Amino acid sequence: MRVTQKPKIIFIPYPAQGHVTPMLHLASASFLSRGFSPVVMTPESIHRRISTSNQDLGITFLALSDGQERPDAPPSDFFSIEKSMENIMPSQLERLLLEEDVAVACVVVDLLASWAIRVADRCGVSVAGFWPAMFAAYRMIEAIPELVRTGVVSQKGCPRQPEKPLVLPQQPLLSAGDLLWLIGTPAAQQGRFKFWQRTLERAKSLRWILVNSFKDEYEDKFFKEFNKENNGRLNPQILYVGPLHNQAAANNIILTKNPSFWEEDRSCLGWLQEQKPNSVIYISFGSWVSPIGELNIRTLALALEASGRPFLWALNRVWQEGLPQGFVHRVTIVKNQGRIVPWSPQIEVLKNDSVGCYVTHCGWNSTMEAVASCRRLVCYPVAGDQFVNCKYIVDVWKIGVRMSGFGEKEVEDGLRKVMEDKEMGERLKKLKDRAMGNYEARLCLDSLFKDEI
Repeated sequence: MRVTQKPKIIFIPYPAQGHVTPMLHLASASFLSRGFSPVVMTPESIHRRISTSNQDLGITFLALSDGQERPDAPPSDFFSIEKSMENIMPSQLERLLLEEDVAVACVVVDLLASWAIRVADRCGVSVAGFWPAMFAAYRMIEAIPELVRTGVVSQKGCPRQPEKPLVLPQQPLLSAGDLLWLIGTPAAQQGRFKFWQRTLERAKSLRWILVNSFKDEYEDKFFKEFNKENNGRLNPQILYVGPLHNQAAANNIILTKNPSFWEEDRSCLGWLQEQKPNSVIYISFGSWVSPIGELNIRTLALALEASGRPFLWALNRVWQEGLPQGFVHRVTIVKNQGRIVPWSPQIEVLKNDSVGCYVTHCGWNSTMEAVASCRRLVCYPVAGDQFVNCKYIVDVWKIGVRMSGFGEKEVEDGLRKVMEDKEMGERLKKLKDRAMGNYEARLCLDSLFKDEI
């Protein structure tokens, strides 16, 4: 008796922590449970980590060569990753898609890995785009032609008046200096601008974009317009399928081990259990962008010590070297005021009752994890979509405050404002109910599977 082979869905995440994790949740919670056979393709270093720790999920993991001299080290440089994606990875995916005995129903492509859209199109395989963050950030990318046409930015993406308000449809007020590609040197910013222009052009061929987000009042207004026919061309259909870590939990899908690229220090969980409820400040500036600079790290450390409040700080060992002399010994041994770990089990930390607020860079995964745990946010965005996320956190949802700096007064003011806002807790609960309700996400995915996949 011949066993019918399950149709395969190929998943191509961008090779960074904040992209691989939601893609894994998407593959396991949304496709595996619907009878497909998910295949996740990542560079060798990432492949080793996620395949060995999640081999019982029913997902096939395949390694991509990225041409790195050290295949054991996670990719880190934006432009070297871009070079690998454009020149080395496409032929490997093409070989897989053209194999006669591999029945591929669809390729799900992280929009930052848009190289795979071209490959799938060339091979005649359906493609769904995946946006791992709030769709408001992608709308900034979509606005690039209009920003150039109206002279807000130059042909190279440079804002002509960085402090001038940036008016985008159905968006909270930003400044031109908050644009996603303004990271690094002027040359790096121009390179990132070209990257986004290319991404936008390739995304035009997509029929669907799966978004790791939910519709709030701004998103709902835009959603109705975006999914209409525009100048005779049907835009990609936007399907809000997130927050994905919640969808995985709703489907009883648990990753065997959180696919972190760094080893988690779980010793901090015992210390948290000893602290009073809602008393601990949790600090983490994410995994991708250099946190805040050595001077700011030293300044923040002294401000935390001066506050007298208990804190847990997830800080890479390289950046720990910039802490003030004797700081770690004083706060961890002498005063027992805090703990500093290179990487924390963040979801477990945020769920701990002792945590009162979260000082964050406003990365999207971190934001959604904080909302799911009803944790107030003290915001200091660093780069990319973090500025857009911060605007929603502070001005739209009102579940956090933006910190103006890292001096003793700025830190204390930020902590006091976020902890003393009596209505913030209720706003967080309401947002959690809206964001974490999985009914609409299921309906969106059902419509996708009904529509030819």
